[in-house]
Amino acid sequence: LDFGKKRGIKLPADTVEGLLQHVSYNEPITLTRFLEKFTYFMPAIVTDSPASSVMWLLGMKDFYSSGRALHWAMLADFSVFPSCRGDLTPDEVVSLVNRGLQDGERDFHIKARSILCCMRHMPNWSMEVVELCKKYQNNSVVAIDLAGDESLNLSSPGHKAAYEEAERCGIHRTVHAGEVGPPSVIKEAVNMLKAERIGHGYHVLEDQALYKELLEREMHFETCPWSSYLTGACDPDFKKHPVIQFRKDQANYSLNTDDPLIFNSTINTDYRIAMEYMGFTVEEFKRVNINAAQSSFLPEKEKKELLNQLYEAYGMILSTAF
Repeated sequence: LDFGKKRGIKLPADTVEGLLQHVSYNEPITLTRFLEKFTYFMPAIVTDSPASSVMWLLGMKDFYSSGRALHWAMLADFSVFPSCRGDLTPDEVVSLVNRGLQDGERDFHIKARSILCCMRHMPNWSMEVVELCKKYQNNSVVAIDLAGDESLNLSSPGHKAAYEEAERCGIHRTVHAGEVGPPSVIKEAVNMLKAERIGHGYHVLEDQALYKELLEREMHFETCPWSSYLTGACDPDFKKHPVIQFRKDQANYSLNTDDPLIFNSTINTDYRIAMEYMGFTVEEFKRVNINAAQSSFLPEKEKKELLNQLYEAYGMILSTAF
């Protein structure tokens, strides 16, 4: 609202409450309609240098204020190109976001890293995204991601070449797959793009051979229960959610918020769902947080620091593997 007013950009409402009615929602809609929500507020912050930096700093403040005992790590996953129409280049966008994250690290004592996200419908962007990952590899950026319409084939030369280059340069790789798409999308992400983590991945359970293979490989699934309900990715009955099977099988997965603004939520929302409907105990919450730390894309030294802090907070003995 603030940047929209300063720049003379008309928004669908002129109060926080009014704008939230357009941006946030609490009942299931399709993934496509969820993505449309971004069109309400993105015009106010794209092309604006202060906005690009300040929005991430404020996001870290929200993260810090959300009540966790361990204010240690957050992840910013964003697509560069929709954020750089007009006077900002993709390089400038990444630099500005890094500045906001680094200011947040200083002010709130949180480790913050970013992942640069390619979009399925724009394979011609992907190589430039990985080049930005390479440039900023030792300056906040830790990985590359791919998101968007899962019906689009991943075999595009643009995506494949970008991920091959990322692997060659030691850039970590994650892919949104199996959120609403079939297990074949997950198989493509793992085999073709060499994904180290899978965003969501719920529909892997429809291919038991693939699921067993990924369990054995300890593939990490970034699950988001509240998000999956609101986007219609899973059965709306939380007692039938794929996370329950992941829990029973001791899979390598974590609990995440996805998009707190649009979903009007915090991590506590997902924790509450897991506790009330999915049979989570305190020990399982500890386990998934350790999963998240072990599967994080932090440099090894910082990963070890994070694991040490978690094991100490949980009263556990640090594994000799770390």
